[in-house]
Amino acid sequence: MAVAVGRGFLVQPFSYSSSPTFHNKIYKPSLGSATTFWSTFAPQRYPQVAVQAQQRPTWLPGLDPPPYLDGTLAGDYGFDPLGLGEDPKSLKWYVQAELVHARFAMAGVAGILFTDLLRVTGISNLPVWYEAGAVKFEFASTRTLIVVQFLLMGFAETKRYMDFINPGSQAKEGSFFGLEAALEGLEPGYPGGPLLNPLGLAKDIKNAHEWKLKEIKNGRLAMIAMLGIFVQAYVTHAGPIDNLVEHLSNPWQKTIIQTLANSTS
Repeated sequence: MAVAVGRGFLVQPFSYSSSPTFHNKIYKPSLGSATTFWSTFAPQRYPQVAVQAQQRPTWLPGLDPPPYLDGTLAGDYGFDPLGLGEDPKSLKWYVQAELVHARFAMAGVAGILFTDLLRVTGISNLPVWYEAGAVKFEFASTRTLIVVQFLLMGFAETKRYMDFINPGSQAKEGSFFGLEAALEGLEPGYPGGPLLNPLGLAKDIKNAHEWKLKEIKNGRLAMIAMLGIFVQAYVTHAGPIDNLVEHLSNPWQKTIIQTLANSTS
């Protein structure tokens, strides 16, 4: 039976020791007992215990995470080789930056795969994703679209930064065109509400560690996928669905090894 001692430690019983263990004991002989002396100094067997540290999962097995990464953050596996999070204020900002980039990456990967699938199947005449920015739309000029994008994105990012430096300030009445009740500012990075949380998941954001962990894991995977899509487009000059179809047409010859070899030759 294991007995918990402190935080992150376990006391586990070992088997009885076979070697004699002598303990200090005051010898008080009693009359009529012929075994008193022997029972005092005879080898005695006592259970021994050992304290064993219970380590949390880290990005590299056996790695001791830095002290400022104590596992309380969602997705914290002690990864900070450059020591960027030593400053507590910087660590809070990096957490928010990673969360925003993860969400953009998830939206980007989903958008690229969806539009590429529509293009390859012939359902819609869409350009490949890395040429979409050069397409000119009839309903507005490129200059107009850039100005509108700067205004909308600038407004959203400014509100996000203001909520970061003063949590809860953007949920006050009159701070978001009367939509504060629909956003329900939960905490920085998690606005919530029916607009951004229509399914009502993780309403108690303080105890939603599992949902936060799932989101940041999927976000990190999406960032890696986005990097792969960038490299793939640079090497093959094609979209991800095109590359997948080409690989499935000849799985033994159309692989990443042959593709890289042909690109360097």
